[in-house]
Amino acid sequence: MTASAAGGAGLAVTLCRDERAFARLRPEWDGLQRRCSTATPFQSHAWLDSWWLSYGTPGRLRVVLVRRDGQLVAAAPLMLVHRPMPLLVALGGGISDYADVLLDDADGPAADESVDALERGLRRAARHAVVDLREVRPGASAERLYARWTGARHRRADSVCLELPASPMDELLKRLPTARAQRVRAKLRKIDALAIEGVSVGEQRVPEAVGHLLRLHELQWRGRGVTVEHLRPRFAEHLVRATRRMVRDGDAALTEYRMDGEVVAASVALLSDGITGGYLYGAHPRLRERKVDVATMLLRHEADFAARTGRRVVSLLRGDEPYKSHWRPEAVTNQRLMLAPRALAPALRLHAARAECREWVAEEVTSRFPSARDWRDSARRWHARAAAPSAGPRA
Repeated sequence: MTASAAGGAGLAVTLCRDERAFARLRPEWDGLQRRCSTATPFQSHAWLDSWWLSYGTPGRLRVVLVRRDGQLVAAAPLMLVHRPMPLLVALGGGISDYADVLLDDADGPAADESVDALERGLRRAARHAVVDLREVRPGASAERLYARWTGARHRRADSVCLELPASPMDELLKRLPTARAQRVRAKLRKIDALAIEGVSVGEQRVPEAVGHLLRLHELQWRGRGVTVEHLRPRFAEHLVRATRRMVRDGDAALTEYRMDGEVVAASVALLSDGITGGYLYGAHPRLRERKVDVATMLLRHEADFAARTGRRVVSLLRGDEPYKSHWRPEAVTNQRLMLAPRALAPALRLHAARAECREWVAEEVTSRFPSARDWRDSARRWHARAAAPSAGPRA
């Protein structure tokens, strides 16, 4: 861990570059995350540390930490990549739907000092690199960092996430036209008639249940363009490791759906104080054959859970697939925040222009060839992953 001076009463900034030191931050990090109201599940230490073990490259970790009188009050979890130019990007890569920094809500009137200290620490860490924060949710703490940044900066739109209020299914049905609501009720009655039961999975059974989920996920998408990363051992290792800790800490819910004693579907939802996000699911093709609307089954479970546990939002996460739009969700556009010291302003402009060009090409292709929509979405996921190294899984 590299120390650096920071100004401000009682404030100290350090740069963590050692993965073992980052692992030891867990108690402090968990405390800060729970004091940061904008944090999503993708900022949990369990998720980020596990992601680093599966996807990180030794020597590239760059985590800026701010402490006030010894207590962690701000953090920016980043890593260094060298393509297409030196960049500092958020930990979590393309398999995370939201990125952010952490700021302590309890910091009170001194909060701006903490943001300024984080900004100074980040500028020092980025002396030779552009900071590129993808998938920043509106209202995120990173917006405060962006507002107080004293160097060059650029903001553009990123992925669309669809969101619903955390209401029970009966309330969500009121959002639909009468005829559609009646069709959904008929689908729910069919699910109930088949006696499909959702069963929560505890920490000890997570490895078995995640393995089953991934097998069902591959089976349901076989021949239909599955996301290749979901089939790789490093992803499975990450998901087992992260989900096990998050289930134990109350930051994830893993559910198996059983029919006649057999697991026919499974899903994992990631949780924070405000959000329930359905992250990944798998379902046996037999359910399609029996005309079971799996998406409706999962949404009922997650919406009821979110309402029961006092959360505000059910996020359908990235992507505007047509089946999500049936529920009349709110489209929330993530942001891409680019930051650089003044000396690197030309590099930032070049990087922003390259990003704009890629988006323009993708939109042109899909506007002229609507069937290429899936290609566009795949390309976006690929470009998000391209910022992360291609290292194989590590224990």
